[in-house]
Amino acid sequence: MIEKLSRHSVEDNPTIFGRIIRGEEPAKIVFEDQDILAFESIKPLAPVHVLIIPRRHLTSLASMASAEDAALIGKMMLVASRLAETLGIAETGYRISTNAGRDARQEVPHLHFHLLGGADLGRSCQTDQTRRLDKEEAGCQ
Repeated sequence: MIEKLSRHSVEDNPTIFGRIIRGEEPAKIVFEDQDILAFESIKPLAPVHVLIIPRRHLTSLASMASAEDAALIGKMMLVASRLAETLGIAETGYRISTNAGRDARQEVPHLHFHLLGGADLGRSCQTDQTRRLDKEEAGCQ
């Protein structure tokens, strides 16, 4: 039952991420291939805040059902690591996080990883989504 509820084709993915994948909503894309799309967050929690999403819709890590899903997650992590290098945060450090479900405060029901960096994430950038930081508070230029 979870699989039925948590998977959609790209064409009928009802989330904001589905609309971005289809080109119906704008996004500042920093990486894309046939499986993955990465773009800047519109609500940054750090100077560098990129969302990494699969083109294929999975609601969250909890909806993974196959080895193919696991391989996709691995590829997303590799993309995150390479983006950290490209965006200049690999040497100083970065955080990769994801939320799964209501209690974790997952805002968009489409699997996504947050790549955060560019500041001391323990002090100047807050990942608690109960309080959004504006660009100045997050140390963004």
